[in-house]
Amino acid sequence: MAATHTPHRTDSTSQLWAGGLTVFAAVMLGITGVVGVFRGIMAIAEDDVFLTTPNYVFEFDLTSWGWIHLVLGAVAIVVSFGLYKVSMWARVAGVAIAALVVIANFLSLPYYPAWSILMIAMSGFIIWALCVVKSDNSMLR
Repeated sequence: MAATHTPHRTDSTSQLWAGGLTVFAAVMLGITGVVGVFRGIMAIAEDDVFLTTPNYVFEFDLTSWGWIHLVLGAVAIVVSFGLYKVSMWARVAGVAIAALVVIANFLSLPYYPAWSILMIAMSGFIIWALCVVKSDNSMLR
């Protein structure tokens, strides 16, 4: 007489939730990167969408901010592709890049306030999503 065993389910609700958060973070970081690249190009070209604020403590040239956002955006796009593989280096780099995006958008707040606030909020969600995922997530591998 043969014993029948029920197969063990490996995709529990918490793993599905973690996989969803990782995909969310990857997509949001990719969108943040693409928008950062476009924002950088607009600032380098000195587009008219940016405000000029004369007495701001963190005053940089608009072209400098453009290069900062362009580089951060390009790195964010690269890291977002690494997040689809659920690798630890991509999670750590994603948190670091999202934190740098928060700082860059805070410092460039007077040049484009509404967008800077939105990008700070998006980066906060990215950091949260990457920090709550457990490292044993094999959902997307």
